[in-house]
Amino acid sequence: MKTLRNLFSLLLTLTLLLCTASGAAAETTDDGFVDYVAQLKLNMSSATAKTSATVRTHVDGDTVHFDVPESVCADGVLKARFLALNTPESTGKIEEYGVAASHFTQEKLASAVSIILESDSDRWELDSTGGRMLVWVWYQPSEGAEYRNLNLELLQNGYARAYSTANNQYGSICSSALDQARQFKLNLYSGQPDPDFYYGDAIELTLRELRCHPEAYQNKKVAFNGIVTLAHNNSVYVESLDAESGLVFGISVYYGFNLSGKGLSILTPGNEVRIVGSVQYYAAGDQWQISDVSYRMMKPKDPGNIQLLSEGHAPYYTETTLSQLMAQTVLTDENGEESAYAHADLAQNTSVELHKLHVLSISRDDENSRAYLTVEQDGQQMTVIAPSSFVTDEMVGQSITVRGFVEHSSGSVAVRVYETGLLLAE
Repeated sequence: MKTLRNLFSLLLTLTLLLCTASGAAAETTDDGFVDYVAQLKLNMSSATAKTSATVRTHVDGDTVHFDVPESVCADGVLKARFLALNTPESTGKIEEYGVAASHFTQEKLASAVSIILESDSDRWELDSTGGRMLVWVWYQPSEGAEYRNLNLELLQNGYARAYSTANNQYGSICSSALDQARQFKLNLYSGQPDPDFYYGDAIELTLRELRCHPEAYQNKKVAFNGIVTLAHNNSVYVESLDAESGLVFGISVYYGFNLSGKGLSILTPGNEVRIVGSVQYYAAGDQWQISDVSYRMMKPKDPGNIQLLSEGHAPYYTETTLSQLMAQTVLTDENGEESAYAHADLAQNTSVELHKLHVLSISRDDENSRAYLTVEQDGQQMTVIAPSSFVTDEMVGQSITVRGFVEHSSGSVAVRVYETGLLLAE
């Protein structure tokens, strides 16, 4: 018996020493809620790959693009997919608690004084898409504070579902945090409606109203008509002419992998369509867009479907100048109230035509696939983006005519050319 008592005492002592050494004593509230995030510690001396990082672009709850040293990624950008979890969708498709999860991640990282990315092994590993690195995200909320594991914090607060949650170096504590979130019925597991999710029918509006007041419709379902002008990267541009102002308004519609067959054919350039989808701000592209569009083939008349209205239309290619693009536009609403808008914001994703643009310089990306022309007109400068094959160095010093689409590039207004023959020397 004495031997057993001594063995028990030894085991207890070892356990207490381990807890003390790791700082792993969990913080528990009066109702029994354990702060597992405070329990887990970042071990900078472990063999896993690690790097410091800063946020470049916030995408959603479990995907963020970070600026990192070029020794980690050649272009200095690590597109991170968080390990051990899936947050609900808040891009392409909008799901309940997706926006809340996205905001949670964004707020934690925006206020962080330091961020460390950690792999689950001694090297950086890609996810199944081959385009994102699988990482643990650690952030320091204030100077001198301990780093917190954001992956674990999302699970602990009920903002994420399990995704290989137990099959990693922090699997045990991640599973405990997820079980606790279910037990305490937090967010996704609350059984309650998401206050940020729009459950109502689509709001009928015009592209003018949507472009002038996008924030008012964020995360809400809307419906409008327009002409499909461009298909590019699982998205289309849709524009329509506002008869009252004489202006063309447009927006990008991201369909991702939601459409195929008949549904996808509806979004053919030249078609007039009815779009039904959710409004969101896409930070990576610095633009407002429509997502979560669908077409139910078994229910073609479903009011939630995108619909084909007519065919055989062309982009408006509104003739404009750099001065007009950079100017303010005053519009009068139905109540007679006047409001001023940046014309380039109203014109985003619309087709335009500009003449007599003087080419000051030309640069190309590292792959020589895209050319950037700095152009000038009447004292205003702007960038024209085009496939590199469309552009010759002899254009420097010449005047050109451009047909393209108004976009934002690196925070500035640009016109992008997609089709051959639409960038011509005069």
